[in-house]
Amino acid sequence: MDFMLTLEKAASGKQGGSGGTLIMILYLVVIFGAMYFMLIRPQRKKQKEEKKMRENLQVGDEIVTIGGVHGRIIALKEDTFVVESKSDHSKLTFSRWAIQQNLTVHDSTEK
Repeated sequence: MDFMLTLEKAASGKQGGSGGTLIMILYLVVIFGAMYFMLIRPQRKKQKEEKKMRENLQVGDEIVTIGGVHGRIIALKEDTFVVESKSDHSKLTFSRWAIQQNLTVHDSTEK
């Protein structure tokens, strides 16, 4: 009999408001938590790895820019670098943020 009364209250919408509000808030917290761990956290990790890669560049590294230019770094400055292309040995200047990938493998001597 109590079950029938509960169903009638739920169907008519006359259930207590504080319980439903608490469940809705808990649901939203769970959704935002899941979004953080699935979207925001991996993106921040990827950005940190890219920043570390750009900071550890050395003259002579083989790189690929975001525009698809393959070449070798011949000069490094604070915010820019000069790349020599493989085919015709032309020299181009790029911003550091334009590096997509470092193809040169360095030995890790960090402890």
